Amino acid sequence: MTQSCGIVIVGAAGYGEIYLEALQKRNRLGWIKGVVDVLPERSTFFSVFKQMNIPIYNSLKSFYEVDTADLAIVATPIHLHAKQAITAMLNGSNVLCEKPVAGSLQEAEKMREVQHQTGCFLAIGFNWSFSESIYQLKQDIIDGLYGAPIRGKTIVMWPRNEDYFNRSDWAGKYFGPNDEPIFDSIANNATSHFFHHLFFVLGEKLKLSAKLSKLDIELYRANPIETFDTCAVRAKTDKSVELFYLASHAVEEEYGPEFELEFEKATIQYNNGEFIKAAFIDGAEKFYGDPEKEHMNKLNVCIQATIENHKEIRCSIDSTYSHLLGIHYMHKAFTSIPFFPSEYIRKDANRLICVDGLDEKLKECYRKKSLPSEMNLPWAKKYKTITVPEGSYPY
Repeated sequence: MTQSCGIVIVGAAGYGEIYLEALQKRNRLGWIKGVVDVLPERSTFFSVFKQMNIPIYNSLKSFYEVDTADLAIVATPIHLHAKQAITAMLNGSNVLCEKPVAGSLQEAEKMREVQHQTGCFLAIGFNWSFSESIYQLKQDIIDGLYGAPIRGKTIVMWPRNEDYFNRSDWAGKYFGPNDEPIFDSIANNATSHFFHHLFFVLGEKLKLSAKLSKLDIELYRANPIETFDTCAVRAKTDKSVELFYLASHAVEEEYGPEFELEFEKATIQYNNGEFIKAAFIDGAEKFYGDPEKEHMNKLNVCIQATIENHKEIRCSIDSTYSHLLGIHYMHKAFTSIPFFPSEYIRKDANRLICVDGLDEKLKECYRKKSLPSEMNLPWAKKYKTITVPEGSYPY
């Protein structure tokens, strides 16, 4: 890239530091026109901001009162996404907003309206959706290389101890301090990428995802949070493709992400750390890269799109509606999330709360394409079914 892209970073600690590290690695810190953070000293880049004379602001509004930016990177808590992304677009900036889109359907629709009103792009930072490997795979699926999709599944188990759930006043909460919708959970935060991915990769267009029509939902919690740390979901698309999503923080060892997609002509599989492999019925094979090694390709894509004035983006707000609707109806199905029975829960020396045998049981569910209650597991509760109303998608 020979041209520059003026950037404002909203959120300089936490995940914002990942963006800052990526810009530093690309020798692009000089493109930052401002940093917005109410507590900027928490960032490991605080001294760098001072050394480089990068202005620091306590609000995005105060930044735009004195400056402009080509691209705004929003890396703040969920309940701030909508307000900050809207402010950025109304001030002429393209936006790369971290996942998920927002805490509610209403906020997301307002973001979508402002995007169309301003003509700015609004990218949502689901990592895999910007990777070259998934981009190539999706193009081949759209082109019919594998035939019609039949079913898909994904599993990811990432242990998270009490420090994770105590890291902020909004972790695991339904609402923020001023009743802002958050609905933070394993499905709406750490492993949201992989639930979204099942729909995204099956979208009939590059910028869209497969539409959700039905959900069978099991939600559980081992940690003392309001939402859930474990879920088992069977979704059905409007094309009757069955999709399974299994995820938990209440396990001892990290596992996944892993996925499998069945098509008429081939089965596509991915195991963490390996290439994506497509095995055709006739014995032929095709390989794609490892999307877990391309987390920051979203930054490259959004900078390039901004420089070249592209308004179509790989992972737009439209392509994230299936995930958004999924989260909405997961919570609509449950007025209260059930706890695992206490006799199955224990805490280790690292303050990790986990459920005995949960990892192996979820792996078995994955192999058999079944929900825990269908496996008659002693702690499992019968799944709840939600049908997504027609007209739920705004496009």
